[in-house]
Amino acid sequence: MSTKSFLDQKIVLDHGTGARLSRELVEFVVDVLGDVYTGEMEDSAMLPVPAGRIAMTTDSFVVDPPVFGNGDIGKIAVCGTVNDLAVVGARPEYLTLAMILEAGLPIATLHRILESVRDTAKEAGVKIVAGDTKVVGKGEADQIFLNTTGVGVFHREPLRMTDVRPGDRIVLSGPIGNHTVHLLSVREGLGFESNVLSDCAPLNGMIDGLGGAIERGAVHSMRDVTRGGLSAVLHEYSSAAGRVLTIEEEALPIEFATRMASDMLGINPINAANEGCLALFVAPDAVGEVLAALHAHPYGRGAVVIGEVTERAGKGVEMTDAGGKTTTIEELQGAELPRLC
Repeated sequence: MSTKSFLDQKIVLDHGTGARLSRELVEFVVDVLGDVYTGEMEDSAMLPVPAGRIAMTTDSFVVDPPVFGNGDIGKIAVCGTVNDLAVVGARPEYLTLAMILEAGLPIATLHRILESVRDTAKEAGVKIVAGDTKVVGKGEADQIFLNTTGVGVFHREPLRMTDVRPGDRIVLSGPIGNHTVHLLSVREGLGFESNVLSDCAPLNGMIDGLGGAIERGAVHSMRDVTRGGLSAVLHEYSSAAGRVLTIEEEALPIEFATRMASDMLGINPINAANEGCLALFVAPDAVGEVLAALHAHPYGRGAVVIGEVTERAGKGVEMTDAGGKTTTIEELQGAELPRLC
């Protein structure tokens, strides 16, 4: 069967039976992934890893819509897993890719998503080493769900939340809120998506550029700011460190169009999901070096200091506005922004 005729088809239940159509689907997936897939069709991947510690993470992705302006669920799946490995100090090496496909999904849509998986894996320098495909009936899923599991190798000491210290400066690598605004605009037809792009990106290359500061222990910890937004990350760190965190409202990197759209949508960018933003906890005397390294990378050009870890024992996050008024940032309860990553 030609690739063109296959692209004109839709997923059917027989693609999940394990018979001929399943084989054709698997062959299609392998062909699109190209050299980012190891090509071995054994029941388990057999992988070389150096002696020592590895990092392992898994995540599932149910993005709505699965294809959007400047990205799709495939790009998010690779970035999300790669970034989770990189922020703990591991070098991402291998990914698995599992797909749940709804009957009726256009194979052309699957093709685009697989191309994003391939291209993003190439950028991140990781290999797809194993996978799985399941097909469910119409209405039993929403087009496509993905799961990726990642393995990374430690070449340095792991970075943990409990390593943050009073006095650490809180650095953000770039703007917040763009991913949420972009997807909501696409979903609701608001027209912001051409001006506010998703920030989805693999951050391991940018993190590698911090090597000197990380090796010396000047970067104490970092997290990618994803579901739950900046607020969730800050509350998580406050709880782990047992210290109150403070941030400056005026320092928050929120683009004008994102702020305008957020006001229209009634959402707070501090709670918005992101897919290409890093929060770092940095020793005060290393802030200049870390900012310079971030600014040298395309994904870190908007890096800024937004606050610090205080000496005060306790759990909480406070924000000071331009007039000097301090308010407590409450931890978000409930699902304000579902299915954005």
